Amino acid sequence: MATALAFIKRDVSLTLSYRLSFLFQFLGILLSLATFYFLSRLIGGAMAGPLEAYGGEYFPFVLLGLAFSTYMMLGLQTFSQSIREGQMMGTLEIMLLSPTRLSKILLASSLWAYVFGSLRVFVFLFFGVVVFGASFPQANLLATGVILVLSIISFASIGMISAAFIIVLKKGDPIAWVFGSLSTLLAGVYYPVSVLPDWLQGFSAALPLTYALDAARHAVLQGYSLYQVRFDILSLLCFSAILIPLALFSFRFAVKKAKIEGSLAQY
Repeated sequence: MATALAFIKRDVSLTLSYRLSFLFQFLGILLSLATFYFLSRLIGGAMAGPLEAYGGEYFPFVLLGLAFSTYMMLGLQTFSQSIREGQMMGTLEIMLLSPTRLSKILLASSLWAYVFGSLRVFVFLFFGVVVFGASFPQANLLATGVILVLSIISFASIGMISAAFIIVLKKGDPIAWVFGSLSTLLAGVYYPVSVLPDWLQGFSAALPLTYALDAARHAVLQGYSLYQVRFDILSLLCFSAILIPLALFSFRFAVKKAKIEGSLAQY
């Protein structure tokens, strides 16, 4: 707990020291929402067919896509950014050679990013509902919460693998680039996966965000129960079961390799 509080205190101080940037982030959310709101008005009923499975309205559909993609990008970037900052500031070697467990360092360094990211998602949804009139009267909160937790675990695991690449390669981060780019294109953030060509839909099936968005939209927009989204939840569980051990192994291997080569302090 003390380690987590120390990291949070540090990160909160850094965030509040850039107050203008803090303000611009929330103004950016409002402008981004306005863009998609007016786009939804332009589209109107043109996408009613592909969106029928999710209630038929584009703005709530894309609103959830933006919210969950925020958590995906947090997972992909938080750990690698923390590692990169440690390399640049010369603190990485000290952290990794300390008696504190590696897993605790990783989790503690990411806590504030997830707290702040969740605040941004809340503001996203708040503006969407209050300013632009989105509504989720049928939302199943239990199912949504389970889906969100499993999604964060899957995204964070990929982010830990990305951080392992940063330790070894310093500046190269192919994992975050590949998963971030492909997920944005293929997972259905801005449009249903069903509009993609059949051969691309096959690739989307390999991305955790695809199942997270499908399940979340059904749970929030149509009130689906855990049982009704069981296939997506099982898929996210499978991703987690595979990715968590792979992430821990990759990170430990990267640290061990860097220690042997004496490259922890290099940047």
